Amino acid sequence: MTAAEAHEPELDQLYADFATENLNPLWTQLGDLMPMAPKSKAVPFVWKWSTLYPLAQRAGDLVPVGRGGERRAIALANPGLGGVPYVTPTLWAAIQYLGPRETAPEHRHSQNAFRFVVEGEGVWTVVNGDPVAMRRGDFLLTPGWAFHGHHNETDHPMAWIDGLDIPFVNYTDTGFFEFGSDGVTDTSTPDVSRSERLWAHPGLRPLVGVGAQTSSPIACYRWEHTDAALREQLALEAEGYPATSEPGHAAVRYTNPTTGGDVMPTIRAEFHRLRPGASTRTRRDVGSTVFQVFEGEGRFLLGDQAHVVAKGDMIVVPSWVPWSLETDGGIDLFAFSDAPIVERLQFHRTHISEGV
Repeated sequence: MTAAEAHEPELDQLYADFATENLNPLWTQLGDLMPMAPKSKAVPFVWKWSTLYPLAQRAGDLVPVGRGGERRAIALANPGLGGVPYVTPTLWAAIQYLGPRETAPEHRHSQNAFRFVVEGEGVWTVVNGDPVAMRRGDFLLTPGWAFHGHHNETDHPMAWIDGLDIPFVNYTDTGFFEFGSDGVTDTSTPDVSRSERLWAHPGLRPLVGVGAQTSSPIACYRWEHTDAALREQLALEAEGYPATSEPGHAAVRYTNPTTGGDVMPTIRAEFHRLRPGASTRTRRDVGSTVFQVFEGEGRFLLGDQAHVVAKGDMIVVPSWVPWSLETDGGIDLFAFSDAPIVERLQFHRTHISEGV
């Protein structure tokens, strides 16, 4: 009998005693606790709009909106996360559907939220009493602990995507929730919200509320401004001036005018446009990102799998998964990520390939 074999009964007993006392030895799980590089349980995945929207329509026919269920929101459940309604370990994404003349009652929660509209109009979201029109291409904020509800003033349904930091808030046990009005506190339908009238003037900030705010005070970033910024980047590039992040790749980040930083403390939002024939370099980032195709078509390479994507499709890129994009006819994409969390903790790291 070897010395190791002689100690096997005692070693077995040691591990049994560890388990009894709710202890775990590092030497048996170092690879899981401290991998050589991030290995997310989330997997790269693509949800097709051609599937998402009809399912949301069916839910609209069968599931009422009102106090209790609160929202007709259908979460994207990453196949690698065991059935929880999370698109990544830190981010939540859903398609929300509001039927004709419906109202989603007001509530508030600690979680930060946004809405992005890929098509449609006629819904107003009311954020802390400020009615904000929702239209195609608009990016709308609902910062944590702001009361909010939605009302559809048309005879047609409308759908959009929601993004929140629900998984992160749940993991840190920091969530609170409170019911508000059973309807909305302001049913008016202005073209421009009060927050936009005060804050959304390029390069200018009012001298009221001059201190830094945790989240952007702008309730909605309108598509016409996003579109113009992207269009001018590509026009300047065509004229021979440095204006794009890569050849043929225009990109903007939505920012908080009181800090110059991200719109919310836990979520970064960007918009990307690739001209026809353009492609990105392969990159990988610490932290997770979700894309939605706003217009056009392209080929998204996630790891070693290629996916053809088109308008409305949603793509998740988990932490440190390599990805790239190419397009023949041009493509626009909205993107959101957990980058503010990763960067604030000084865990950020990016690798971008040398070739295009």
